[in-house]
Amino acid sequence: MTGAERLIATAARALLPLAILAGSALPISAQDYPSRPVEVVVPFPAGGGTEIVTRLVGEGLARRLGQPFVVLNRPGANTNLGTLSVVRSRPDGYTLLITSFGLAANPSLYRNLGFEPQTDLEPITMVANSPTVLTVPLALPVNSLTEFIDYARARPGELNYASYGVGSSPHLGAVLFQSMTGTKIAHIPYNGGGPAALGVMTNQVQALFSSVVTVLGMIRGGNLKAIAIASERRSELLPNVPTFAEQGLDYQTGTWYGLLAPAKTPPAIIDTLHRASASVLADASVKSRIAEQGAEVVANSPNEFRAFLKEETARLGRVIREYQIKID
Repeated sequence: MTGAERLIATAARALLPLAILAGSALPISAQDYPSRPVEVVVPFPAGGGTEIVTRLVGEGLARRLGQPFVVLNRPGANTNLGTLSVVRSRPDGYTLLITSFGLAANPSLYRNLGFEPQTDLEPITMVANSPTVLTVPLALPVNSLTEFIDYARARPGELNYASYGVGSSPHLGAVLFQSMTGTKIAHIPYNGGGPAALGVMTNQVQALFSSVVTVLGMIRGGNLKAIAIASERRSELLPNVPTFAEQGLDYQTGTWYGLLAPAKTPPAIIDTLHRASASVLADASVKSRIAEQGAEVVANSPNEFRAFLKEETARLGRVIREYQIKID
């Protein structure tokens, strides 16, 4: 058992009494939901793209449902510890999860998660999706994708790239990039988007394949150099950053953000949260604020989000097996 898996197992044992207590509680009524503050767990450290999106959604839900939606950062084990805390919480709508890519990748990376994403969580909606952007330190002497590829090819194993952990979107994105370009760059995992971006800013690592949401402010502030964006067309937020395709590489990937509750949360509460979330995400000002962060609103139904998670889990499983990606 790896260190990460031991952490997950320990957390599962610690949370088991809470799960037993929840199971023995009286039936939950959705009639007056919510009647107290709701906790929204973000399984990443503070400052990353998921937290930014969560706070935008949480503010809108609070206005519509009349109670605070409090963001709690619970990082660890590639999002598994924060996710596990939600899985083991009482299914009453007062503990929610906004998470991302790892929820679909981790079943193929860990032998024992301590939970099953497909059955232990109840999808509410996919909030948004954001294309990947390749950023490098200002000190790195490259200004285009071709220059970056040539620079990396000339120094196999000498450059480092950041990720949010094994199997995270930046990790798998970098693996795919290396397989397509014949480059060899060393993997340095960080504990979230904020620390990873800081690692690039300080030249501890020389590349980050992250969502636009995570690094937009640093690019605009002149603290990171954006080399290419993995979308069909240039972003209105970064009009001077060419796409990978423009620079000769057919590389498209991104990061999604989704809202979920523990399994067995009453359907009436799921419906309340979905309708309120859809209203929040349909608001022009919220759409604009999310777009300003580099993401595009999705706001699909619980069933559509469930189907996406099933397909995404299968897709990432194939990538992980093909490239033999394993937890260290």
